[in-house]
Amino acid sequence: MYRLFRSLLFQLAPESAHRLGMWGLRELGMSQELCQSLRARALRSVTPELATEIAGLRFEHPLALAAGLDKDAEAVEGLFACGFSAVEIGTVTPRPQPGNPSPRLFRLPEHRALINRMGFNNHGAAVAAAHLRALTWRPAPLGVNVGKNKDTPLERAVEDYVACVDALAPLGDYVVVNASSPNTPGLRKLQEPEQLTALLRAVKERLEKVAPGKPLFLKIAPDLTPEAVDEVVDVARACGLSGLIATNTTVARPFEHPLAKEAGGLSGAPVREPANAVIRRAWQRSGGALPIIGVGGVFTAQDVYEKLRAGASVVQAYTGFIYEGPDMVRRIVQELGALLARDGFRSVREAVGADHRRS
Repeated sequence: MYRLFRSLLFQLAPESAHRLGMWGLRELGMSQELCQSLRARALRSVTPELATEIAGLRFEHPLALAAGLDKDAEAVEGLFACGFSAVEIGTVTPRPQPGNPSPRLFRLPEHRALINRMGFNNHGAAVAAAHLRALTWRPAPLGVNVGKNKDTPLERAVEDYVACVDALAPLGDYVVVNASSPNTPGLRKLQEPEQLTALLRAVKERLEKVAPGKPLFLKIAPDLTPEAVDEVVDVARACGLSGLIATNTTVARPFEHPLAKEAGGLSGAPVREPANAVIRRAWQRSGGALPIIGVGGVFTAQDVYEKLRAGASVVQAYTGFIYEGPDMVRRIVQELGALLARDGFRSVREAVGADHRRS
């Protein structure tokens, strides 16, 4: 059914299709009874063995929704209805901003990929906070992904992140510092050790004041060198972070395509292996002590399973959800149990980091 709907959606310009999809999810969210029924159907095959945990947060199964789809927390209930074990909103900035000029979103269906240069388009922290306060149904963890406004100088970026923490941290279950989008000029410089340390310490300090004990994650790029991953892991641990989200979109173009020249971040299937490499490196650097949420190129149960074995405790999807549709979660959780059993794992937790124990 979704394949037919997708073929119609894909006749529209990508952003028009996105707006239509978000409208549908918002409308779905108006009926809590329907949302609960759809979620129950999606999770019918979930067993206790599929549950996982990070930083005291319990996830019914390992597949969550990545930030980027619902920037303003408009459709949270509708997204939970799809069965995700967590939903992450954002990226949210302190002040509203329109993002980059259109066109800024491109489909590459031959590669099961997207290129976006959206530029943190959102209505600002106050609007997102109002939407979060209005939620009446939150069956699973909800993350808040925050960033800086485009016109905020890099030397004042900390102020933007702290402002977002003030507005949003008390309303979410965890907070994510996004310092890795390629679509805000200079943002990735915040991943350099000195700047990253200053940023994370300031955010952590404010978080402990406004929402004590709330988990804090850092989202990193797939384009980091192995040595840079090591540095980020060391900084994250020194600053007391709860974990990493690995990874964001890539600026690499590992194939020829008429749209490959478009600026922006590439997501989808081509990012799967680069993301897995970062997950493996981060796991190795921390010896498994720093939890990881894996994201990048997730379409199937096998994709989820590979990230678990590489070291992720939870796995997020975004582009895969665009291509596979709302039945994606049901299908993946149904098939994941068989993959675990095939290799002798009694639970998701046993599979996390298994590739490192084998080697």
